[in-house]
Amino acid sequence: MRAKIAALSLVVMMGATGSAAQQAAETVRYVRKAPDYNMMNCSGFATDKMPDEFHLISGEQSNYKMTFVQGDYVYINRGQDKGVRVGDRFSVLRADDYFGDVPWFKWQDKLTKAMGKTYIDAGQVRVVSVQPKTSIAQIIFSCDYMQRGDIVLPYQDRPAPPFKDPAAEFDHFAPVSGKPVAMLVASKDHADQLGQNNSVYVNLGTNQGVKVGDYFRIFRYQGTRVETVPQTVDFQYKMYGFGSAPQRYQWNDLPREILGEGIVILVSHNSSTIMITLSSSQIYVGDYIEVE
Repeated sequence: MRAKIAALSLVVMMGATGSAAQQAAETVRYVRKAPDYNMMNCSGFATDKMPDEFHLISGEQSNYKMTFVQGDYVYINRGQDKGVRVGDRFSVLRADDYFGDVPWFKWQDKLTKAMGKTYIDAGQVRVVSVQPKTSIAQIIFSCDYMQRGDIVLPYQDRPAPPFKDPAAEFDHFAPVSGKPVAMLVASKDHADQLGQNNSVYVNLGTNQGVKVGDYFRIFRYQGTRVETVPQTVDFQYKMYGFGSAPQRYQWNDLPREILGEGIVILVSHNSSTIMITLSSSQIYVGDYIEVE
């Protein structure tokens, strides 16, 4: 009798556990992250060649300092002769000439060059003293180290765009929007594997009608085999020892996998910088995007 009661209790407990797990699965919600000041001002971008007449040329204690960070005093090659005044604020950026030895996906190098020149946001400086042909400025905001030769430009505010309701439902099975499609071409710090809060550069810009605040849906077709991520041939419809579909399916015969979404925070002629606001699984450069 006791054995029967114990068995019945176990069945009830297992049923309750299964029901709770099912209920939890049905109530999974993905939390979106809004871009903050650091994201808006430190994400970098790809664009046409930027003006490079004015530079950071040195700084205090330069006999041993190779780089400069927040709080340091640096020298720029513009002064009273160029109308600089105490209190002026400048952005500092640097051309990013790094290319990995092996492209992550088939067209990465070609698309990166087509977007323009990639730049690193190094931070901001404020002028504390002006001389006839040079100025002394203090680093007041730092995204990266600064070094001799970095480009100095008048500061322009980058306000955060309107943000989607963070509690809005994420559609794993969103239909094709019919709007422009492109790719995640490159990312800040050259990361190939991406997720929520990463900054990514895509090959759509103002020439294709994109504007700050637009949302991109990120998706993937299984089995395209143009990326470096390890994968088995034809895994989209068969896996040796674990079954196969009754017929062969190409990558575009199957539903696409929706991976997440991102918001445009900066835009130029042929590229945009997006922040990934939501990701349901690992995202790679080479994945596709479409305007929502």
